[in-house]
Amino acid sequence: MKIIFLGTPDFAIPSLEAIHESHHEIVLVVTQPDRARNRGVVTPCPVKQRAMELGLEVVSFDKIRQHVEYLREYQADCMVTCAYGQILSQDILDMTRVGVLNVHGSLLPKYRGSSPIQWCLINGEQETGVTIMRTSLGVDSGDIFMARSTPISTSDNAETLMSRLSHIGAELIVEALDMIERGEGAFTPQDEERSTHYPMLTKDMGRIDWTKTSDQIVNLYRGLSPWPGLYSTLGDITFKLFDFEIVEGSGECGQVLFADTVRGLVIATRDGAVRVNLQVPGGKKMDSRDYLRGHSIEIGSIFE
Repeated sequence: MKIIFLGTPDFAIPSLEAIHESHHEIVLVVTQPDRARNRGVVTPCPVKQRAMELGLEVVSFDKIRQHVEYLREYQADCMVTCAYGQILSQDILDMTRVGVLNVHGSLLPKYRGSSPIQWCLINGEQETGVTIMRTSLGVDSGDIFMARSTPISTSDNAETLMSRLSHIGAELIVEALDMIERGEGAFTPQDEERSTHYPMLTKDMGRIDWTKTSDQIVNLYRGLSPWPGLYSTLGDITFKLFDFEIVEGSGECGQVLFADTVRGLVIATRDGAVRVNLQVPGGKKMDSRDYLRGHSIEIGSIFE
């Protein structure tokens, strides 16, 4: 089949590559426009970079719904979206014979929205997966074609889980395209009563609420790592905090229980304590024991 592929971040690259390596033909790749990224330098998104390396035709639109006739000229059989980042109009959804298939990083109908992988970790889920669905005007509410689950390990964070799911999605989307081409499989409506929707991540979510339990704080760290990460303020310094480890301890929420070169930095939570590593503004990430060799943090002080 002739495919128009729409995607933007690293998560979409395995799906792009898998379709490209299959017998299906990618006739066009559509991405978000080039943006200012590291230190204000304008660079193409990961999918655009990879598509150009593969020799594929690439375009970027500020508003894809304004380019329906341009897309129609490619006479594609199907469109595939994977973390594209724009809402598609009904004209686009109806443009091809098959419609628009979306690679979504959750087991729908749970975790609709733009950050399903992160929210799954934040909520302490033990299983997630990838769903191939037909896109509709509703947010991730279209009919499901197929899905595959994977367990979440306690060592997973958003980066590792996203990488694993991106490769599962790549396998699934090619399977789905092959089945649809052969006239196999069926689309199943989602159970709206089981649906959940979560918002986009914001930097403010990284401020730690020390009245949460140790598990809740660790899960937040897993879900927001590497971005936006967790931070907390002690006095006039806002520290970025890393590598959360649940340990024994008790005290006022946010209270420093230990701060030495043996035990490192240990901070009280609602039901216990966590050991953390840290980074000061403008500095590098450090083992808290190394930081405390040259700096002091007062026992009993409160992180906010």
